Amino acid sequence: MEYSPVCHSLYALWSSPVKKKLILLSIMFLIWVYMLYSCVGYCSTMPSVVADGHRGKETGAAAGKRTESGGADLVSRLLAQPQPWEDVESDYEEPSVRTAASRDLLNDELEADRADEWDGMRAEPRRAPEPSAMSSFSNGSGSKKLPQAIIIGVKKGGTRALLEFLRVHPDIRAVGAEPHFFDRNYENGLEWYRELMPKTLEGQITMEKTPSYFVTREAPSRIAAMSRDTKVIVVVRDPVTRAISDYTQTLSKKPDIPSFESLTFKNRTTGLIDTSWSAVQIGIYAKHLDNWLQYFPMEQILFVSGERLISDPAGELGRVQDFLGLKRIITDKHFYFNQTKGFPCLKKAEGSSKPHCLGKTKGRTHPNIDPEVVQRLRDFYRPFNMKFYQMTGHNFGWD
Repeated sequence: MEYSPVCHSLYALWSSPVKKKLILLSIMFLIWVYMLYSCVGYCSTMPSVVADGHRGKETGAAAGKRTESGGADLVSRLLAQPQPWEDVESDYEEPSVRTAASRDLLNDELEADRADEWDGMRAEPRRAPEPSAMSSFSNGSGSKKLPQAIIIGVKKGGTRALLEFLRVHPDIRAVGAEPHFFDRNYENGLEWYRELMPKTLEGQITMEKTPSYFVTREAPSRIAAMSRDTKVIVVVRDPVTRAISDYTQTLSKKPDIPSFESLTFKNRTTGLIDTSWSAVQIGIYAKHLDNWLQYFPMEQILFVSGERLISDPAGELGRVQDFLGLKRIITDKHFYFNQTKGFPCLKKAEGSSKPHCLGKTKGRTHPNIDPEVVQRLRDFYRPFNMKFYQMTGHNFGWD
């Protein structure tokens, strides 16, 4: 076999041990040079970054000397500002100042109601917003808006359940705690109120719920002054059952209060009902609705049945979603019935993959009330209920 001159030369080089070592060293050297070159190429971008950072520090230092006090104030404000995804539910502290209007119906029971509300808030686990909302807010998108829809009542009607169910909808953003702006904190101004609201994206609805609005005389005119386009939602319940539930809540906070029977009557012998007691007066729905109809047309008010919210939550939520102009996303698949509590719970709450029921302050066992007292209350409420059915065009079946 004949070999070419090139092959012969290569064979001669490889056959020599010394030359073999030189070739291996040369290859290793070339590899080392290549690695060094690659490292230098990667690191070549670093000096400019460091230099830019250094120049930025120098510029910042120079600017800081010129506006030392102003810069410090700005930093303090930025650090003090809550993050967009912080829940007002845990950060908002309710002031103790109350207007005269709120005292009309929330007299001696106000402090008990407030303690109960915040106990309920603490009983619920803190939920983080959905990742998509979190990332959007961290990028600076979204803004705080005044609410386009408000749950205005009624107390002990099921407003907390409705709000928690609605928060499952991706196009609804709601304040967790009750702001009480239009009854107790109106003097703080609309900007204060707006700051309590969560950030929303285009197409999302901002909501809040404060049940005492329904029985506050000034609330309708104040909400109309904010926006006559506001949609209002009222959760109503059998007024007799509602009154007993109201009393039960107060009793849990103030065990030494008089009996339900003694508070119900001005005079037990004559059977005259004491309509000045807020637990009784709240249930005269027709009277309070008259006040709201002076500022809002009936088509802007939705009445949700507290009873149907328990027996058919998906059906009532469907009506609410239609009223708000939203796609029906909350359906039967979102609920299961909790036999212990006696009302429906969410299979998956907002921002959570776990089932969620309302806190221990909801679903209390009612005390035994004299059937004669209950019947007397039913007789008292019957004409008011009939008037309410006529005004709303819906028979709620309480009689």
